Amino acid sequence: MTPAIILQIMRFGFLALLWLFLFFIFRLIRADLTGSRPRSVAAAPPRTSPRSAPPRQGVAPAQRRHTPRQLVVTAGSLMGTRINLGSAPILIGRADDSTLVLTDDFASSRHARLTRRSDGEWLVEDLGSTNGTYLDRQRVSAPLHVPLGVPIRIGKTVLELRV
Repeated sequence: MTPAIILQIMRFGFLALLWLFLFFIFRLIRADLTGSRPRSVAAAPPRTSPRSAPPRQGVAPAQRRHTPRQLVVTAGSLMGTRINLGSAPILIGRADDSTLVLTDDFASSRHARLTRRSDGEWLVEDLGSTNGTYLDRQRVSAPLHVPLGVPIRIGKTVLELRV
């Protein structure tokens, strides 16, 4: 083969790689804006980590009464916002149908979810966000138990469960 043909093949290969890269970038942006996930990143069933379900034996009845009743925004543009907790899960993100709609540029459309277990404990799980969800400086990769007063950070927004 002549060097001109090899150079032309390299040009077309580079162009194909560039288009492939742009395709994946636009797909990622579209998924973030619409709140849907690409099919290749299907949601796995929730896994429980050893830290998410502490044993209930030996817990004093007085401690059980201190179940969280409110979700409070302690930092960010919605600081001071309070949501009364019930049994329904709380969806957090930029999407309009979220329970707590964030105006944070670092939050995804469907960023995280707080779910109440049957024993009254709350779990936080990241919903495949780009920038992650943090429970007291620990990145949430599986549903984790949320103790009272421990900060949940989503971008510049910080939330806490309170009595």
